[in-house]
Amino acid sequence: MAGTKPGIEVVGGSQLRKAFKRLGDRADDLKALHGSIGEMVAETARSIVPIGSDEDGHLQDTIRPSRRKTGASVSAGSRALPYAGPIHFGWRARNIEPQPFLYDALDDRREDIVRRYAEGVGDMVRKFDQEAPD
Repeated sequence: MAGTKPGIEVVGGSQLRKAFKRLGDRADDLKALHGSIGEMVAETARSIVPIGSDEDGHLQDTIRPSRRKTGASVSAGSRALPYAGPIHFGWRARNIEPQPFLYDALDDRREDIVRRYAEGVGDMVRKFDQEAPD
């Protein structure tokens, strides 16, 4: 899978964002939707992140979602805990095998994400229809 970018892309997602942008403040609904989707993945990642020598779960505490109008993402690690990358992707020179907990969390929640996205966009369309003048 080298060279592939994991994730879920909504077909027509770019057009959807443009349509919501034309609607003004309603684009904030996309930000909230993406935030809830990111939290779903982060929650799962926190439950499966390898603990190993990190007995206090510090790496687990750094797993966080982002909330943007353009999409959701989940990251792990910090300046103080720079080993998230080597744990997730591995480090051949140090004989560290990859343990892709973020990708695994995304895979585990893929169906839930698609369902939540469909529900969220449906809710936004219904809200717009209710607010639209006749």
